[in-house]
Amino acid sequence: MSRARKHSASASAERDSRAKVGRRSALGLMGLGGLLTAGGAAAGVVGKDLILPASAQSGSGAVDLGAGGSVKNLTAPTYAPSGRRPRYRRATWSEQFQEGNEWAPGGEGTASSGSDAEVFTRGDRSCRVTTRGDGVQSFVRRTGMESMDLKGKMLRLVFQVEDVAHLKRMEFYLGSRKLANHFSWTFHHHAAKGTNYVQSGDWVTVHLQWADVTGASGEYELSSRGEPSDRSGFTDMSFAVYDDGKGPVTYRLQAVEVVPDTTDVFPKGVVSITFDDSHKSVHDFARPVMDRYAMPGTLYNIADAIDTEPFMRIGQMRSLQDSSGWEMAGHAYSLKAHDASYPELAAEEVDEDFRKLREWLVGRGFTSDHFAYPHGAFGKTRDGVPVDLLAARHFTTARSIISETTESFAPAMPHRLKALTGINDGTETGGETLADVIGAGGALDRCARGGDWLILCLHRIVEGVPTENTELSTKGLDRLMREIDKRGIEVLTVQEAMAHYT
Repeated sequence: MSRARKHSASASAERDSRAKVGRRSALGLMGLGGLLTAGGAAAGVVGKDLILPASAQSGSGAVDLGAGGSVKNLTAPTYAPSGRRPRYRRATWSEQFQEGNEWAPGGEGTASSGSDAEVFTRGDRSCRVTTRGDGVQSFVRRTGMESMDLKGKMLRLVFQVEDVAHLKRMEFYLGSRKLANHFSWTFHHHAAKGTNYVQSGDWVTVHLQWADVTGASGEYELSSRGEPSDRSGFTDMSFAVYDDGKGPVTYRLQAVEVVPDTTDVFPKGVVSITFDDSHKSVHDFARPVMDRYAMPGTLYNIADAIDTEPFMRIGQMRSLQDSSGWEMAGHAYSLKAHDASYPELAAEEVDEDFRKLREWLVGRGFTSDHFAYPHGAFGKTRDGVPVDLLAARHFTTARSIISETTESFAPAMPHRLKALTGINDGTETGGETLADVIGAGGALDRCARGGDWLILCLHRIVEGVPTENTELSTKGLDRLMREIDKRGIEVLTVQEAMAHYT
């Protein structure tokens, strides 16, 4: 089917199926979390409220978190998000896995596959595959397409994993000669502990950029700086999934698309330098270094900690904002909630912390509506509500500390912003070494080459030698700023970066 016919058929199918989507009830078997998707879309049952336990109820009415899903007894936000969500980037080529598509599920690790007209998020069906449960590759693949030129482009994947309990990793291959030549992206490694970008029942969107290529084979090569030898002549694509060898995984592929990247706007990319936790050392030690380079930062604040040691004073926050152009964003209202981590709390407690935090910020003249999750955790609350859905009620974006791929313009999922954290210049402290970030082929080189959005997450700045992976020395920070400046990468706050695409 031609590209134009695909778009037309898909648009028609999407219009015809809008009334159907709310009736798809297969995900209802997974409980509240399975009914809702990140960003507020739903594939649940119309008319069924998602009700908190009686012990958590303290209000009235139900708050809608997407078609067919609501949570009772949440207080209305004092300040709603700005609504400046990123513009949807239109695809220049699209496969949406509707009837008649030419992709084929396969691989020794595939147990079963078929067209799924019950669970989907576009058109009237998706491609469903179940792995064999033995750790061998399963894939959905197409070869022999018309040659594609992907200069100035990135790939967009839309998919769902029904239950991530046995998920190990996910990869994508782009190549030619039936993939004898290919580039590969490992875009998700599933962690047994910690927050994962891919969660059970969610429709997930991932952008694959040239900066994120992890391997090359055949006639294709990656230079020492991570530069791919080819960006055109591609005829083959493969979406691959591996289970952990202990049980099967069912996944659904909804779209593989080519979309324009943003090298025309930011040819050398953008870096956002963010700091978590309101540490006073950011004002005392980081600010003087960054002021020398006229580079602003985004500070994610814990309201409860301000004006206490060793955290910042309110006047220092205002000075950073008013005199150095920094952004004062949110990290938590309560220090107790921050330390516990939101997934350990009930939905009503999390939502209330969001509400009070935003009220505190705006009431003191800090109008950023951007947020960073405590400990990067946006999983489900104690009573099963996705934290990122609650965040979307109060903030335009929410940043994680996941860095499997670099963030993009516009973000694939604004309430799961990716960031590189643990950057330090200490010895035997773990984390991400500064040398790896600024070295040949590291994060800065890839950002500058690919026009991507690299979000860095820092915490404390120290004058001496760091002893923890949450610390960076003043000399290390200066070196980082110097390397960013040398590459000509623009430094923007999160708020400024988002303003370009809203």
